[in-house]
Amino acid sequence: MTTTPRVVAIVQARLGSTRLPGKVFLDLAGRSMLERVIDRLERASSLSRIVVATTVEPRDDLLAEYVQAHDWMVYRGSELDVLDRYHGAARQVEADVIVRITSDCPLIDPEIIDALVQWYLRLEDEWAYVSNTQPKRTYPRGLDAEVFGCQALEIAWQEERDLSGREHVTPYLYRHPERFHVHNMILDHDLSHHRWTVDTPEDLALMRKLYNQFGSRRFGWRDVLQLLDEHPDWAAMNAHVMQKSH
Repeated sequence: MTTTPRVVAIVQARLGSTRLPGKVFLDLAGRSMLERVIDRLERASSLSRIVVATTVEPRDDLLAEYVQAHDWMVYRGSELDVLDRYHGAARQVEADVIVRITSDCPLIDPEIIDALVQWYLRLEDEWAYVSNTQPKRTYPRGLDAEVFGCQALEIAWQEERDLSGREHVTPYLYRHPERFHVHNMILDHDLSHHRWTVDTPEDLALMRKLYNQFGSRRFGWRDVLQLLDEHPDWAAMNAHVMQKSH
């Protein structure tokens, strides 16, 4: 009998953000940004468990307590070596498949998560890396998700020597296509100019407009796109923000 793989979303989070400190606690229509991320992940049918991976730094004690108070699972590890943090979190929960998520993406979509995970599982390839960001991004920034197996994570953890690669977790996988089989989920048309992540006050202002508009209703990424088509001035609020390379 085939054992169902244990698919775990690991959400990296910390309070030491340089551009918008403490952003995971910022309010979006009555709930914190981290709550919004977790709530949306909990709607993904493909996930067995969700883990918040924060750091061992004293300033993140408050975050760890907050996560535990909400009955979410927490793992604490290195602040800068995020690859090591993911490796430790994955081992703690005995994950077979890892979904990498960042905590500054409060519009992360369960439909996209499930599509990526299902693609990964259909491949039956332990060296597969599936994402909607590499090598080409067509989805709005802020819907990012990556799916890979525990053995691929183990290899990257053992062999990655570049500090930037360890900070960003997955470059070792997609930069070695001779070893890891990279699969890229893309749209028919490019929507990557949309910025739905939260790094700056302008990003936060846009996200608050969106959440105030939708209220307590469930909504997906296409609903957001339609709303922004109706309000192009909203999309312009953070259009000038410099995109990070990762």
